Amino acid sequence: MFTVFILNTWGFVVHHSIKAIVILALCLVTHTGFAESEGLYTSRSLSLELASKAVDGAIKECRKKGYSVAVAVVDRGGNVTALLRDRFAGPHTIETAIRKAWTANSFRQSTSVLAGLLKEGRIPNQVQHNPGALLVGGGLVITAQGETLGGIGVSGAPPGSSERDSIDGACAEAGLAAIWEDLELAE
Repeated sequence: MFTVFILNTWGFVVHHSIKAIVILALCLVTHTGFAESEGLYTSRSLSLELASKAVDGAIKECRKKGYSVAVAVVDRGGNVTALLRDRFAGPHTIETAIRKAWTANSFRQSTSVLAGLLKEGRIPNQVQHNPGALLVGGGLVITAQGETLGGIGVSGAPPGSSERDSIDGACAEAGLAAIWEDLELAE
C-alpha cells in the first residue's frame, strides 16, 4: 500500500494511505453535488410574447362582446408581465385586473371559485384577509403541464348573472385559449 505524507497546518507530517485520500475526495465531491441539488431548482416562466398573446386574446374577446377592459398577466412571483387597457376602459380597471391576476396566481385558483367560496362562508382566512386579494370573477391561473406559470386578470365588463359566469372570466378564458397550444407544447 502506498503512503502519502502531508504537512498539516501545525507543521507536523501526517501520513495517509491513498485509500483514505480517495475516500475523503469522494465524500467531498458527493457532498458538494448533493448541496447544489438542494440549493437550486429549474423552473419555467411565461415569456413576454406569450403573456402579450394572452392579453391580446382576452381584449379581442371582450371587444367582440362590446366591452372595453384592462387585462393583466403576472408571472409566478406575482409581478406584472403584460398589461393593456382598452381605450374606453375605466381607470380603475388597471389595478383591478392586476389584483385579479395576482389573486389567481397566489392562491392557485380562479377568482370566481374563490368568490363562490366566500359567499358560502368557506374561504380560508389567509385568502379573505389578504389585502392584495380580490375575490371577484375574472382571474385565472396560467399553468402548463401541472406547473403554475402565473395568472391572468380581466376587468371592465359588467358582472354576469353570477360570479361563475362573469364576462371578465369568459374573456380571461379566451386569453388562456389563445396560448393553450403554446403552453401544452412547451417543454
